[in-house]
Amino acid sequence: MTDLSMVLETTGALAGAGGLGYAKVRAPRLYWSLVGLPVTWGRFTLSYRSTMDVCGLTVQPSRLRAFITRNVARREVLPVPPKVRRVCGTSTGLRVTLRLPAGLEPGDLMAASERLRHAWGVHSVTVVETKPGYVQLRMTGYDVLRRVKMPRGARPDGLAVPVALREDGTAFVRDYRKVPMALTLGANNSGKSVYQRNLIKGLARLPVALVGIDCKRGVEQSAYASRLSALATTPDDSASLLDVLVAEMESRFDLLSEHGVSDMWDLPEDLRPVPVVLLVDEVAELFLISSRKDEERRERIVTALIRLAQMARAVGIYLEVCGQRFGSELGKGATMLRAQLTGRVVHRVNDKQTAEMGLADVAPDAVTAAGLIPAERPGTAVAADSSGGWAKIRTPHTSRDEAMAVCREFAHLLPELPALDPYRPHVPTETPAAGPSLLKPLPVTDPG
Repeated sequence: MTDLSMVLETTGALAGAGGLGYAKVRAPRLYWSLVGLPVTWGRFTLSYRSTMDVCGLTVQPSRLRAFITRNVARREVLPVPPKVRRVCGTSTGLRVTLRLPAGLEPGDLMAASERLRHAWGVHSVTVVETKPGYVQLRMTGYDVLRRVKMPRGARPDGLAVPVALREDGTAFVRDYRKVPMALTLGANNSGKSVYQRNLIKGLARLPVALVGIDCKRGVEQSAYASRLSALATTPDDSASLLDVLVAEMESRFDLLSEHGVSDMWDLPEDLRPVPVVLLVDEVAELFLISSRKDEERRERIVTALIRLAQMARAVGIYLEVCGQRFGSELGKGATMLRAQLTGRVVHRVNDKQTAEMGLADVAPDAVTAAGLIPAERPGTAVAADSSGGWAKIRTPHTSRDEAMAVCREFAHLLPELPALDPYRPHVPTETPAAGPSLLKPLPVTDPG
């Protein structure tokens, strides 16, 4: 009987170990909740002070504190680490709120994030400043970008659209009120189109006007025609459409001047124009010319884009520019336009120079990370903005049919903008599939 019980216990232990191993690979969120979180929490608690000391994240205490420690408490005066204010476990990692002592800044912890990651055995450590003197360590227990699962509360709201998942398990939100103009770069099959689909899928649910420029004869954006207020599919049409948008911008500035405000969002709600998001696919097609006669059209396009990028934020017109490369080789005005696009998302690129075009002027530290994105992980990108912060993200896969279905579902939100009516794309009507033919073929007879 004893031998049988030992066999059963051994079999149960092996089955449990096998189940945990399976969960670690197939259900990492479950494995983290059952095993990873308690182990990491304990390791963090036991080794926090020594880890901070070894990583150089401690400072000498104030004279008053040193005097009290030495003469009242009769203890040795030790360097002071950041004070732990709160520790909170999540389904993907651990969140630790720290109060920084005088002499430390968030950049010190950011520089040591790799050392902290290895010390506590987690996948990544991200440092976020929550308010002056306070930071949050966002530890991720496993690679959340391997299988992207967006947080439950990630929903479009206002002018903010959750587009991808950050490496720390939070949603990457494209907020047009905070970052009105953005540039997305990436090579073929890098996930750039899927990123745009997720963006359109989210924007389609909001009360905004969507305007598309797709000089690949509309092969990508024409699928969303039911939700687009305007679509240009050739460089000539794009030039005319951009002229209309510039005129719309100027009329909105007249409205602001008439009511004595400097921003569209300061107007009463009943007078506020509808926000407009301009989606430009393969921007290089607007800059390239094949003959001298195309130069005038190119100048019109570049001038209009720069004017919109510089001034249109205040009147609720936002730019989302996409391409494979976007540098000075495109000609006059390219670098000036790029400088106005403060939000940057760079997918896998073919060379380091392309990554530098997108990131070097806003987040130099992110250039190396963009160059290391593997080809077998489409949708992975590095997102940055003019604040200097950056994060690795990955877009969940969204098919073209899914984005089309959302656009059709919310076609009733299409706003009235008479100036854009000439550019309204044709929405094809669905026709039922043809059934089997009831006609019988005629018998073939011998002409002889």
